[in-house]
Amino acid sequence: MTNFKLDSRLANDCFILAESEQFVFLLMNNSLVPWFILVPKTDKTELHELDTITQTLVFNAINKISDFISNEFKPDKLNVAAIGNIVKQMHIHIIARYKTDAYWPGVVWGASEKQAYESVEVDKIKEKLNNILEL
Repeated sequence: MTNFKLDSRLANDCFILAESEQFVFLLMNNSLVPWFILVPKTDKTELHELDTITQTLVFNAINKISDFISNEFKPDKLNVAAIGNIVKQMHIHIIARYKTDAYWPGVVWGASEKQAYESVEVDKIKEKLNNILEL
């Protein structure tokens, strides 16, 4: 999509880890849980609105990020969701959850307890993810 612009709320709350022709890969600036966001470069707001080829690309990217999170962070559970009640731009949350995390067993959305990442941590995650994505 040539006129793609990342929603300002995602841009303000996240670090851009990588970008491809089809996606922007984000990391939520909250080190309490490894929280990644995949943003397809589309004007569609719902997954079912995507054509079959784009749906396949989205789910392949979700799987890559999920595998990355599972291998790097060893979570007890992965949460994958495309909610978009506040940010209409299509985006998919892929979050590592632990029985010991600050939010367990509740949801992470809208929680007030947060801890910003150190830039060194973000750089390490970015490097590792980019190696997996092969962009």
